[in-house]
Amino acid sequence: MSDSSTLPPARLHPEAELARDALSTPVLSRAAGLARWAGPATRVDAGGGLVEEQLPAAAEVLGLSGDDAAAYASEAWRIAVDTGLVEITDEEEGTVAAGESLALLTGGSPQDVLGLWLTALETVLADASVPDLDDVVDAMAEGGEVDLAALGWDPEAEAELLDGVLGNLYLLTVGEGGAEDASVPLPALAASVIVPSDMGEEPTNDMLEQVSDAMMRLDDQFRMLEPIGLVAYRPVDEALMADAEEEPAAPVDETDVARYGMVRLTPLGLYGLRARLLEAGFAVPAVGDLAGKDANALLDGTAHFPPGAAHAETERWLAGREPLAAARELLSAARGTDAGAPLRRLRCQQALSLVGGEAEPALREVLDDPELGGLARVWLTEHDAGDVPAPPEAMVFWLTIDTVAAQLAAEGNSEELRALVEGLARQHRGFFDTAWRVGHPATADVLEAMGRLHPDKKVAKEARKAAFKARSQHGG
Repeated sequence: MSDSSTLPPARLHPEAELARDALSTPVLSRAAGLARWAGPATRVDAGGGLVEEQLPAAAEVLGLSGDDAAAYASEAWRIAVDTGLVEITDEEEGTVAAGESLALLTGGSPQDVLGLWLTALETVLADASVPDLDDVVDAMAEGGEVDLAALGWDPEAEAELLDGVLGNLYLLTVGEGGAEDASVPLPALAASVIVPSDMGEEPTNDMLEQVSDAMMRLDDQFRMLEPIGLVAYRPVDEALMADAEEEPAAPVDETDVARYGMVRLTPLGLYGLRARLLEAGFAVPAVGDLAGKDANALLDGTAHFPPGAAHAETERWLAGREPLAAARELLSAARGTDAGAPLRRLRCQQALSLVGGEAEPALREVLDDPELGGLARVWLTEHDAGDVPAPPEAMVFWLTIDTVAAQLAAEGNSEELRALVEGLARQHRGFFDTAWRVGHPATADVLEAMGRLHPDKKVAKEARKAAFKARSQHGG
């Protein structure tokens, strides 16, 4: 998991919708079905599981048939016990009754339902990290002990692999390019936790073998995680695994890639993984977190959000406010000479672009403000306001430095910034002769960046000279 301070915000669906999704998952709906079926005659063993002779009846209640019916019924019962949908009333007698949680499924709040679903999710995730029962039996040593070495199973490593993969799936889903309905190829997901991201050369054969092994384990695990509603999963094509001795050929097109497994986090899964990350101490923002906070919190909080997320968060913030008052609050929060101020002003400018013409008086009030007068003129011009005074040259240059400083903070040395730098040097003849005198705290840093980014060596040299003069002027 990356540095949590840079984690993009999750766009969560409404809790009522997520609760409906949770209730319709096979795992929770089966558990609820057995909880309603259970009565005075229902018996459990010492571990709380349904006694074997009652499994056929339980499977029939759930409409299950086939070889796996008893196993599914047994799992559903365990979920019902873990979530409190049924309670064991007498451990010695093995008797049960409906649990207090059962009423929450129909009469509780969406948060109540989602709380039960999260409990069920933890049970399923724990099961997903356990090896196949047949393999356990094969690895059983004398005396009934499981030989973990023979099984090739490291419980901690197994849980770590699954957590790592789910963490990366979360990041891919909340990232700027992560469409809610985009599926990720299983090989890419397995490689994301095994092959180092900064690896320059081709992966070694050993790494490729590890990725292949991880894929097979993840295939089993995602098959288990789909019925709880965490993921939508297209399993690995059975034909690819038909010959264990033969390595499958490399995929050649999108259809072929899909045969190796495709996984997507559902809206409910996104909610569930965020809840787990919060529980683990990560800072995992969600769109809407800042809606009730002041403009300072909004501009600082969205500073490093991807553009789409910043836009969504700002829309939520504006929705509960009167436009003119919101505009004044945003402009006030955008002032400052600290290192974060240019990016705050950029976010303020973007927020003001979402406010209608009612904000005009607030923009006119700051026309003479040295920090805000430039962006105010831009807004007024874009909104076809009349009588917009021309900016003094000093304000034009100050706004230019501020804009480049904000882009540097937001994106680093991006292609967009490179194009902006080239355009500035081209439009303003003698730009650097004036720019080094601008009394902006970021002047020297911006000129240095322009020297680094401009492809023309002569222009780049001029920028570096100007940066030197700016540092000398300000004693730094």
